[in-house]
Amino acid sequence: MAAPSCNALGLWVRGSGQCLGSRFILACQPFCSSAAASGTLNAQKLAEKLRSQKQEQKTKTQPVPTNPVQRRVQELVRFTQQLQRVHPNVLAKALSRGIVHQDKDLVVINKPYGLPVHGGPGVQLCISDVLPILAKMLRGHKAEPLHLCHRLDKETTGVMVLAWEKEMAHQVQELFRTRQVVKKYWAIAVRVPVPSAGVVDIPIVEKEVQGPQQHYKMTLSPGYRMDNGKMVRARTSRNAHVAVTQYQVLSSTLSSALLELQPITGIKHQLRVHLSFGLDCPILGDHKYSDWNKLAPQKLSVGTLKKLGLKQAKARHIPLHLHARQLVLPALGSRKEELNLVCKPPRYFLCSLRRLDLRMPSQDQSGDDEAGRLRAQ
Repeated sequence: MAAPSCNALGLWVRGSGQCLGSRFILACQPFCSSAAASGTLNAQKLAEKLRSQKQEQKTKTQPVPTNPVQRRVQELVRFTQQLQRVHPNVLAKALSRGIVHQDKDLVVINKPYGLPVHGGPGVQLCISDVLPILAKMLRGHKAEPLHLCHRLDKETTGVMVLAWEKEMAHQVQELFRTRQVVKKYWAIAVRVPVPSAGVVDIPIVEKEVQGPQQHYKMTLSPGYRMDNGKMVRARTSRNAHVAVTQYQVLSSTLSSALLELQPITGIKHQLRVHLSFGLDCPILGDHKYSDWNKLAPQKLSVGTLKKLGLKQAKARHIPLHLHARQLVLPALGSRKEELNLVCKPPRYFLCSLRRLDLRMPSQDQSGDDEAGRLRAQ
């Protein structure tokens, strides 16, 4: 919806510098004084300020849920909204606390949920914006900005590699491009894949979804299809990309599973598409790929909702449970050995594991213990 103009609100007369009508004077004073201090306040900034004030008021008046899981969901929603409004210095400080590895060539951070890597429409703050500040925090005011080596989706958490020098960033990017980096993700799926381990090797293509909510999604583009009970070769799209994902069930119940995913290729939304459309096991909190035909909150079974302590009406607030757990970088530059980088899952991920009666592997028992403490809260 286009932002309303100031004239439509009766707040400002273009070129006159006067507020209209005595009944508007009191309401206009904060805006007029602001405009006098920093020039004419345009309609876009005014609309953004009004929306921000409305959202803050809504947050203040929102009742605090008694259910601890619903409280945690509400906190996460508020946290992701605040990430877009915090000062860049505050965000850089938060990222510095999440550093999991640092040497003379690389800095590795644990990317938080809901934070985009790059800017774009509607993005007020992203990781690339604060890299110069983060570099100065780590090496002093004369430090050159850090460089991105790869990207993660906004909703994905976990291992993210930054480089001090542009040349080093290019070398790491080349390792990713040539598939020399071992990448392992953890995901909570709302169903259990059969078989419990395997490889999904189905090309992926972006298509337009027709209907009242017209939009684009990545989807499968298989080389074969069923025709009257027979397997026949399908017409392949020239825009389809080869996509290969290796998966393994680490823990499961009747209705959910903790999966380890290893993408061999790096296609947009590959893991989400392969799990949802290839294995019929959408990731918990994947509201985009749980249904092909529409954009709507993920539909969860009654049993899953009960374990999570949520109603279906609140399912839209469930975050995507996809975590970049591990990266293994081969020897590079002065480093003669491979670099094994591991990030613990975020708190909401651990809490969901416990709620769904899923167990982490034995070597990650410390994280499992933390999930137990979260459940007791």
